[in-house]
Amino acid sequence: MKILVSNDDGVNAPGLRVLAEALASIADIRVIAPDRDHSGASNSLTLSRPLTVRETAEGFLSVDGTPTDCVNLGLSERFGHGAERVVSGINTHANLGDDVLYSGTVAAATEGRFLGLAPIAVSLVNRGSWHYDTAARVVVELLSHPAVLDLPPRTILNVNVPDVPYEALRGMQVTRLGHRHFSGEPVEVRDPRGKQRFWVAASGKEEDGGEGTDFHAVAHDYVSLTPLQVDMTQYKAFPQLTQWLDQAK
Repeated sequence: MKILVSNDDGVNAPGLRVLAEALASIADIRVIAPDRDHSGASNSLTLSRPLTVRETAEGFLSVDGTPTDCVNLGLSERFGHGAERVVSGINTHANLGDDVLYSGTVAAATEGRFLGLAPIAVSLVNRGSWHYDTAARVVVELLSHPAVLDLPPRTILNVNVPDVPYEALRGMQVTRLGHRHFSGEPVEVRDPRGKQRFWVAASGKEEDGGEGTDFHAVAHDYVSLTPLQVDMTQYKAFPQLTQWLDQAK
Protein backbone atom coordinates (compact mmCIF):
# COMPACT_ATOMS: atom_id res chain seq x y z
CA MET A 1 0.00 0.00 0.00
CA LYS A 2 1.19 3.53 -0.79
CA ILE A 3 0.27 6.05 1.92
CA LEU A 4 0.68 9.82 1.97
CA VAL A 5 1.24 11.00 5.55
CA SER A 6 0.55 14.55 6.72
CA ASN A 7 -0.59 16.54 9.77
CA ASP A 8 -1.39 20.03 10.99
CA ASP A 9 1.07 20.27 13.91
CA GLY A 10 4.02 20.71 11.57
CA VAL A 11 6.74 18.63 10.01
CA ASN A 12 8.74 18.46 13.25
CA ALA A 13 5.83 17.31 15.44
CA PRO A 14 6.55 14.16 17.47
CA GLY A 15 3.20 12.59 16.57
CA LEU A 16 4.04 12.77 12.87
CA ARG A 17 7.37 11.04 13.39
CA VAL A 18 5.85 8.24 15.46
CA LEU A 19 3.10 7.70 12.89
CA ALA A 20 5.52 7.73 9.96
CA GLU A 21 7.80 5.20 11.63
CA ALA A 22 4.88 2.86 12.35
CA LEU A 23 3.41 3.11 8.85
CA ALA A 24 6.77 2.65 7.18
CA SER A 25 6.84 -0.87 8.62
CA ILE A 26 3.73 -1.87 6.64
CA ALA A 27 3.54 0.50 3.66
CA ASP A 28 5.41 2.63 1.16
CA ILE A 29 5.02 6.10 2.63
CA ARG A 30 5.74 9.69 1.72
CA VAL A 31 5.52 12.41 4.36
CA ILE A 32 4.53 15.96 3.44
CA ALA A 33 3.55 18.41 6.17
CA PRO A 34 3.44 22.12 7.03
CA ASP A 35 6.70 23.76 8.05
CA ARG A 36 5.00 25.02 11.23
CA ASP A 37 1.91 24.48 13.38
CA HIS A 38 -1.31 25.04 11.44
CA SER A 39 -3.81 23.82 14.02
CA GLY A 40 -7.29 25.17 13.28
CA ALA A 41 -6.49 25.81 9.61
CA SER A 42 -9.47 23.70 8.52
CA ASN A 43 -9.67 23.13 4.74
CA SER A 44 -7.96 26.37 3.74
CA LEU A 45 -5.80 26.55 0.61
CA THR A 46 -3.07 29.13 0.01
CA LEU A 47 -4.06 30.95 -3.17
CA SER A 48 -2.36 34.33 -2.70
CA ARG A 49 1.24 33.17 -3.23
CA PRO A 50 3.30 30.22 -4.49
CA LEU A 51 4.37 27.53 -2.05
CA THR A 52 7.90 26.48 -1.15
CA VAL A 53 8.69 22.78 -0.68
CA ARG A 54 11.87 21.68 1.09
CA GLU A 55 13.17 18.26 2.05
CA THR A 56 14.17 17.61 5.66
CA ALA A 57 17.05 15.47 6.86
CA GLU A 58 14.58 12.60 7.39
CA GLY A 59 13.38 12.84 3.81
CA PHE A 60 10.07 14.48 4.76
CA LEU A 61 8.71 17.25 2.53
CA SER A 62 8.13 20.53 4.36
CA VAL A 63 5.69 23.08 2.89
CA ASP A 64 5.17 26.71 3.88
CA GLY A 65 1.41 26.25 3.64
CA THR A 66 -1.62 24.63 5.19
CA PRO A 67 -2.35 20.92 5.74
CA THR A 68 -4.68 20.97 2.72
CA ASP A 69 -1.92 22.56 0.62
CA CYS A 70 0.41 19.75 1.65
CA VAL A 71 -1.89 16.91 0.64
CA ASN A 72 -2.95 18.70 -2.52
CA LEU A 73 0.71 18.92 -3.56
CA GLY A 74 1.55 15.45 -2.32
CA LEU A 75 -1.16 13.83 -4.44
CA SER A 76 -0.17 15.66 -7.60
CA GLU A 77 1.70 14.03 -10.48
CA ARG A 78 4.56 16.45 -9.82
CA PHE A 79 5.47 14.51 -6.69
CA GLY A 80 4.67 11.18 -8.31
CA HIS A 81 4.05 8.95 -5.29
CA GLY A 82 0.77 7.46 -6.47
CA ALA A 83 -0.71 7.29 -2.98
CA GLU A 84 -3.73 5.08 -2.40
CA ARG A 85 -4.64 6.51 0.99
CA VAL A 86 -3.94 9.58 3.13
CA VAL A 87 -3.29 9.24 6.85
CA SER A 88 -3.14 12.46 8.87
CA GLY A 89 -1.80 12.84 12.41
CA ILE A 90 -1.05 11.97 15.06
CA ASN A 91 -2.62 15.18 16.32
CA THR A 92 -1.43 16.34 19.73
CA HIS A 93 -4.98 16.72 21.05
CA ALA A 94 -8.47 15.37 20.42
CA ASN A 95 -10.62 16.20 17.41
CA LEU A 96 -14.08 15.46 18.76
CA GLY A 97 -17.52 16.76 17.85
CA ASP A 98 -17.47 20.25 16.37
CA ASP A 99 -13.65 20.21 16.36
CA VAL A 100 -13.76 18.55 12.93
CA LEU A 101 -15.02 21.81 11.41
CA TYR A 102 -11.78 23.58 12.34
CA SER A 103 -9.26 20.76 12.45
CA GLY A 104 -6.32 20.87 10.09
CA THR A 105 -5.73 17.20 10.87
CA VAL A 106 -9.17 16.26 9.57
CA ALA A 107 -8.77 18.68 6.67
CA ALA A 108 -5.55 16.98 5.52
CA ALA A 109 -7.36 13.64 5.52
CA THR A 110 -10.37 15.16 3.75
CA GLU A 111 -8.15 16.27 0.86
CA GLY A 112 -7.52 12.58 0.22
CA ARG A 113 -11.20 11.74 -0.15
CA PHE A 114 -10.92 11.29 -3.93
CA LEU A 115 -8.63 8.27 -3.56
CA GLY A 116 -9.88 4.70 -3.70
CA LEU A 117 -9.19 4.00 -0.03
CA ALA A 118 -10.74 6.01 2.80
CA PRO A 119 -8.41 8.58 4.37
CA ILE A 120 -7.80 8.48 8.12
CA ALA A 121 -7.38 11.35 10.58
CA VAL A 122 -5.94 10.22 13.91
CA SER A 123 -5.74 12.26 17.10
CA LEU A 124 -4.51 11.62 20.63
CA VAL A 125 -7.01 12.53 23.36
CA ASN A 126 -4.21 14.05 25.37
CA ARG A 127 -4.06 13.59 29.13
CA GLY A 128 -0.42 14.60 29.45
CA SER A 129 1.08 11.13 29.01
CA TRP A 130 1.81 11.49 25.27
CA HIS A 131 1.11 7.88 24.25
CA TYR A 132 1.60 8.52 20.53
CA ASP A 133 2.75 4.91 20.25
CA THR A 134 -0.74 3.75 21.23
CA ALA A 135 -2.37 5.84 18.51
CA ALA A 136 0.15 4.65 15.91
CA ARG A 137 -0.46 1.03 16.85
CA VAL A 138 -4.21 1.54 16.49
CA VAL A 139 -3.76 2.90 12.95
CA VAL A 140 -1.54 -0.04 11.98
CA GLU A 141 -4.15 -2.40 13.41
CA LEU A 142 -6.91 -0.72 11.40
CA LEU A 143 -4.88 -0.93 8.22
CA SER A 144 -4.31 -4.63 8.77
CA HIS A 145 -8.05 -5.19 8.28
CA PRO A 146 -8.78 -3.67 4.84
CA ALA A 147 -12.35 -5.00 4.86
CA VAL A 148 -13.09 -2.84 7.88
CA LEU A 149 -11.96 0.23 5.96
CA ASP A 150 -13.62 -0.64 2.65
CA LEU A 151 -15.91 2.30 3.26
CA PRO A 152 -18.26 4.12 0.85
CA PRO A 153 -16.56 6.54 -1.57
CA ARG A 154 -15.40 9.86 -0.10
CA THR A 155 -15.76 8.70 3.49
CA ILE A 156 -13.21 10.09 5.96
CA LEU A 157 -12.51 8.06 9.11
CA ASN A 158 -11.91 10.26 12.16
CA VAL A 159 -10.05 8.28 14.83
CA ASN A 160 -9.56 9.52 18.40
CA VAL A 161 -7.34 7.46 20.68
CA PRO A 162 -7.29 7.76 24.50
CA ASP A 163 -3.92 8.76 25.93
CA VAL A 164 -3.25 5.46 27.69
CA PRO A 165 -0.93 2.49 27.13
CA TYR A 166 -2.16 0.24 24.33
CA GLU A 167 -2.93 -2.54 26.81
CA ALA A 168 -5.26 -0.20 28.72
CA LEU A 169 -7.56 0.40 25.75
CA ARG A 170 -10.97 -1.22 26.22
CA GLY A 171 -11.55 -1.65 22.49
CA MET A 172 -12.99 0.37 19.62
CA GLN A 173 -16.43 1.87 19.09
CA VAL A 174 -18.11 3.26 16.00
CA THR A 175 -19.44 6.65 17.09
CA ARG A 176 -21.23 9.75 15.90
CA LEU A 177 -19.95 13.26 16.42
CA GLY A 178 -20.97 14.84 19.69
CA HIS A 179 -21.37 18.59 20.07
CA ARG A 180 -19.69 21.29 22.14
CA HIS A 181 -21.03 24.38 23.84
CA PHE A 182 -20.07 27.66 22.19
CA SER A 183 -16.54 28.73 23.05
CA GLY A 184 -15.94 31.37 25.68
CA GLU A 185 -15.33 35.08 25.21
CA PRO A 186 -12.14 36.14 23.40
CA VAL A 187 -9.28 36.89 25.79
CA GLU A 188 -8.03 40.47 25.61
CA VAL A 189 -4.27 41.05 25.84
CA ARG A 190 -1.89 43.93 25.18
CA ASP A 191 1.16 43.67 22.99
CA PRO A 192 4.52 45.24 24.06
CA ARG A 193 3.47 48.50 22.39
CA GLY A 194 0.24 48.63 24.36
CA LYS A 195 -2.04 47.77 21.46
CA GLN A 196 -5.20 45.79 22.12
CA ARG A 197 -5.15 42.20 20.87
CA PHE A 198 -7.44 39.19 21.26
CA TRP A 199 -6.84 35.47 21.68
CA VAL A 200 -9.63 33.29 20.34
CA ALA A 201 -11.09 31.39 23.29
CA ALA A 202 -10.62 27.66 23.80
CA SER A 203 -13.25 25.23 22.53
CA GLY A 204 -16.36 24.85 24.66
CA LYS A 205 -17.05 21.82 26.82
CA GLU A 206 -19.15 19.01 25.42
CA GLU A 207 -22.88 19.68 25.34
CA ASP A 208 -23.88 16.44 23.62
CA GLY A 209 -21.50 13.77 24.88
CA GLY A 210 -23.75 10.88 25.77
CA GLU A 211 -23.48 7.22 24.89
CA GLY A 212 -22.82 6.65 21.21
CA THR A 213 -20.80 9.85 20.77
CA ASP A 214 -17.08 10.20 20.25
CA PHE A 215 -16.82 12.08 23.56
CA HIS A 216 -18.35 9.19 25.49
CA ALA A 217 -16.19 6.54 23.85
CA VAL A 218 -12.82 8.15 24.60
CA ALA A 219 -13.88 9.11 28.12
CA HIS A 220 -14.32 5.39 28.78
CA ASP A 221 -10.98 4.46 27.16
CA TYR A 222 -12.40 3.23 23.86
CA VAL A 223 -10.95 4.26 20.52
CA SER A 224 -13.57 6.34 18.71
CA LEU A 225 -14.11 5.61 15.00
CA THR A 226 -16.33 8.24 13.38
CA PRO A 227 -17.03 8.04 9.63
CA LEU A 228 -17.40 11.52 8.15
CA GLN A 229 -18.61 12.85 4.82
CA VAL A 230 -18.15 16.14 3.01
CA ASP A 231 -21.83 16.49 2.02
CA MET A 232 -23.11 19.08 4.51
CA THR A 233 -26.61 19.27 3.03
CA GLN A 234 -29.35 19.37 5.69
CA TYR A 235 -31.86 17.11 3.98
CA LYS A 236 -34.43 17.46 6.78
CA ALA A 237 -34.92 21.11 5.76
CA PHE A 238 -35.98 20.20 2.22
CA PRO A 239 -39.72 19.73 2.94
CA GLN A 240 -40.03 23.04 4.80
CA LEU A 241 -38.25 25.04 2.12
CA THR A 242 -40.04 23.23 -0.71
CA GLN A 243 -43.43 23.91 0.90
CA TRP A 244 -42.57 27.60 1.28
CA LEU A 245 -41.56 27.84 -2.39
CA ASP A 246 -44.72 26.04 -3.51
CA GLN A 247 -46.88 28.43 -1.48
CA ALA A 248 -45.04 31.44 -2.89
CA LYS A 249 -45.91 30.52 -6.49
